[in-house]
Amino acid sequence: MQSTAHAFKANVGHALVDDNLQQSLAILKVGFSERRRQAAERLPEFEALRDRARDIKNHALAHLDFYLEAFEAKVTALGGHVHWAPTAADARAAVLDICRRAGARTVTKSKSMIAEEIALNDHLEAHGIEPVETDLGEYIIQLRREPPSHIIAPAVHLTKDQVADTFLEHHRKLGFDKRLTERNDLVAEARQVLRRRFLEADVGITGANFLVAETGSSMLVTNEGNADLTNTLPRVHVVIASIEKVIPTLEDAATLLRVLARSATGQESASYTTFNTGPRRPDDPDGPAEYHVVLLDNGRSSVLGTQMQDMLRCIRCGACMNHCPVYGAIGGHAYGWVYPGPIGAVLTPQLVGVEEAGNLPNASTFCGRCESVCPVRIPLPKLMRHWREREFERHLTPASVRQGLALWAFLARRPQLYRRATGIANRMLALFGRADGRYGWLPLARGWTRHRDFPAPQAGGTFHAQWKARGGARR
Repeated sequence: MQSTAHAFKANVGHALVDDNLQQSLAILKVGFSERRRQAAERLPEFEALRDRARDIKNHALAHLDFYLEAFEAKVTALGGHVHWAPTAADARAAVLDICRRAGARTVTKSKSMIAEEIALNDHLEAHGIEPVETDLGEYIIQLRREPPSHIIAPAVHLTKDQVADTFLEHHRKLGFDKRLTERNDLVAEARQVLRRRFLEADVGITGANFLVAETGSSMLVTNEGNADLTNTLPRVHVVIASIEKVIPTLEDAATLLRVLARSATGQESASYTTFNTGPRRPDDPDGPAEYHVVLLDNGRSSVLGTQMQDMLRCIRCGACMNHCPVYGAIGGHAYGWVYPGPIGAVLTPQLVGVEEAGNLPNASTFCGRCESVCPVRIPLPKLMRHWREREFERHLTPASVRQGLALWAFLARRPQLYRRATGIANRMLALFGRADGRYGWLPLARGWTRHRDFPAPQAGGTFHAQWKARGGARR
């Protein structure tokens, strides 16, 4: 996927005036977040489970080399194959080679953010292999030639009418010439179209929520069952996953599952939880003849042991973006790459560079909701602050911002001068405010006043003045 993160501000402008997007986001704001709250309240030990989930991921990351080698040894002993991919290009090449050796012309895919990260579909199409997305949301956006806008709900930015128009346009050639209006009818039509594609596929490609070192299993959590058809019907099953997905044991997987679905969709558990453990054995009734796991690094190992390592705990639940006021206003496409929302603001600069994605860490109110709901307690505001600091150090921020901060720092180191300057500014702003005590425009706050009024200072002076007048006491 080609990044447009550098055009974040322009992307935001388009998102804010997109009526269909705003209609869809209005539903999202009260959907996932409310269900997550209710699910957490029904489980008294939920907060303790979050601590345990954090500790499991921290332990796995601290011993990542050991668990990756243990996972590879187990997969190999079961008759499977592990392919190490240091870069996205290596991962694409590994998958293409597997498909070519299988003589594949069509592959089915279940939802995978790693496939988006390495632009796998475009690569396969360029080499004459047709990828077919089988997750309903992914299938819809594939027809529209759009990237996903959410980690767990890739088509959440679309309205029902837009989906109906898309199906009519693309399914008419298959004999479906009626524009459907009911959700169940749209789902049934997609199911009918995809059923044939499942049977035609030569290779099935899935992602993985977790990789279990103890058993050599890849674990998938879905609500549609499409992943099971993808990894069972074709002769060859390919799992693509990033290296931080490995965890030690099945018991650890069970713990993580208890926080994953509740954080993602507010469910007690997803409809389908599948463990794929090697190729079909002689007495198995079904399953693939070949089982491959492609392990992607793509810069992740360089994060280990640094202050940014916490980002690798992410289990891709989407809770941070479900609760983020910025994501709730602009949606996922504005972020310009694979991972939107707060986790995207942290992960994208690491993977594509702060020069390309430096705007993303600034797209936060720092309200802390993302950290408060993260099932593995990633300190997302702290990590975004890290990227803001790197952006500032490299002089990537606008000169006006750097000069403003330099002036503030100069004053902040001189308390008496700071108090005098803020006192004068406070009186001037109060003097020239509108009769209703608000500003409709300010020269140094145009980004704010373009969309909302700015409150003028109230009587009572600066914070320091009020604190001193009260004798340093809280009231």
